[in-house]
Amino acid sequence: MNAQSAHVRVEPAQRLSGAGLMVRALERLGVTTVFGYPGGAIMPLYDALAGSGIRHILVRHEQAAAFAADAWGRTTGEVGVCIATSGPGATNLITGLANAMMDSAPMVAITGQVGTAVMGTDAFQEVDILGMTLPVVKHSYVVRDPADIPRVMVEAFEIAAMGRPGPVLIDLPKDVASALTDDGYFPAPDRPVAPELDAGAVEAAEREIQAAERPVLYVGGGVGLAGATRALRAFAERTGIPAIATLKGLGALPTGHPQHLGMLGMHGARAANEAVHDADLLIVCGARFDDRATGRLDTFAPGARVIHIDADPAEIGKLRAAQVAVTGDLGATLDRLGRTAPAIGSWIARTQAAKAAHAAHYDAPGDDVYAPALLKAISEAAGDRFVAACDVGQHQMWAAQHCRFSRPRAHLTSAGLGAMGYGLPAGIAAKLARPGDEVVVITGDGSIMMNIQELATARRYGVAVKILLLDNSRLGLVRQWQELFYDRNYSEIDLSDNPDFVKVAEAFGVEAFRISLREEVGPGIERLLAAEGPCLAHVMIDPEHNVWPLVPPGKGNIEMMHHSFKRM
Repeated sequence: MNAQSAHVRVEPAQRLSGAGLMVRALERLGVTTVFGYPGGAIMPLYDALAGSGIRHILVRHEQAAAFAADAWGRTTGEVGVCIATSGPGATNLITGLANAMMDSAPMVAITGQVGTAVMGTDAFQEVDILGMTLPVVKHSYVVRDPADIPRVMVEAFEIAAMGRPGPVLIDLPKDVASALTDDGYFPAPDRPVAPELDAGAVEAAEREIQAAERPVLYVGGGVGLAGATRALRAFAERTGIPAIATLKGLGALPTGHPQHLGMLGMHGARAANEAVHDADLLIVCGARFDDRATGRLDTFAPGARVIHIDADPAEIGKLRAAQVAVTGDLGATLDRLGRTAPAIGSWIARTQAAKAAHAAHYDAPGDDVYAPALLKAISEAAGDRFVAACDVGQHQMWAAQHCRFSRPRAHLTSAGLGAMGYGLPAGIAAKLARPGDEVVVITGDGSIMMNIQELATARRYGVAVKILLLDNSRLGLVRQWQELFYDRNYSEIDLSDNPDFVKVAEAFGVEAFRISLREEVGPGIERLLAAEGPCLAHVMIDPEHNVWPLVPPGKGNIEMMHHSFKRM
């Protein structure tokens, strides 16, 4: 906040508690929905929430509240809000905070705390949540005076949303939440002014583009966060430069676009990884050279110069030196680049030939459900309204490889942290945020058990989220690695004692059915998408199916392992 921020006088009808001021701040900040779970220390806030205009979604575990708030932020671009009590309620948020930090999701977490008089005495349900979360939040507050609440709330929302988004923690002691105050000043949010682009850097980037013979457009999740999708697509169209995407960058350029070669990295498309390896220029837009994308860094794009465009200057040069760095507004930068298409016709032809030669095939032999074909089919059936809320495991990689994404903010997954259990609460939040979208939770039999209790949340609020549960009765990705790299020593990956997931869903009051054979896939997709309320399709798949291709650990992306089946 700067010293010249405007102030608006609030004239409360009566003195407000600290909790009442916090609710008023949430309303003034435009918050319509929060996710939480009450308890002793946070009870004053819940007392103030009752009767407010804010919709509270009662989850069944605080981790789900954090994942839901994270997904709300990713889906809407607004700041998601979660609430928990002190002690275990607060500690149960930590995984969700780490997830939001890793994936740059704007979020504010409000935790109850024991009264200030007993803080530091190991009081009942007291933990130092501020200290515990320091590495996984952008900023933290402990509120000690209720008069500070309006300022703290505005600052927290600004910090969560500005620059590279992320989570902010507000710890609210119970006595501060209960104390009355008549301080009704509410600071108006600062309107950040985008820094001017470095004209010299932009000109240097343009020279690199025009001189390149084998350029590649490297698209990360920052494109969607920056609202730069239009600029990115226009740049790609006028230059013709082949494009690849990270896991979080999928959809910024539609995955069906002719220039899109696929996802890069450990489970990326062969055409994408080969193009990066052979490139002489990488135009990196909102990406951070994550290890799952680059593989062995010293072998990654060995002959390429780098233009790195990012809102976060900390990412520039962190892992790969950039010959040209442009920080600031990503969309404005792209609008000024590539005004003349580079002469790269032979390179475009070469990458398109590789894309065609290595295209996925979906005619696997046998009668079993082939997961890649199923995921491709459901995304196409849902069309441009498709949103995937994806858990972590083999199904996550199959979805990234084979689902059709036509826009950013339509692929919600725990990318950096890799947190199982993300999919269901994320899907619920996404459907609440955008009820007109076709939100499909893509999960596995391992991941669904991490937050399966949120079926109750979906049912309670009538959230028509569709759940595609791929069941191979294994921890599939771990099993695959044990098969390939640990001499088939299958240690603790057997989930053959899974419950009957159809019966479990029905016990929660959720419609459910089973798909066991390939011939059932088409009718199953139709039934799932046509369901009026929440619905679960339990899909049995072969436990021996692996995700291909795969870059082995410690290898460069060009050293991909492949598998092919004889096409019928």
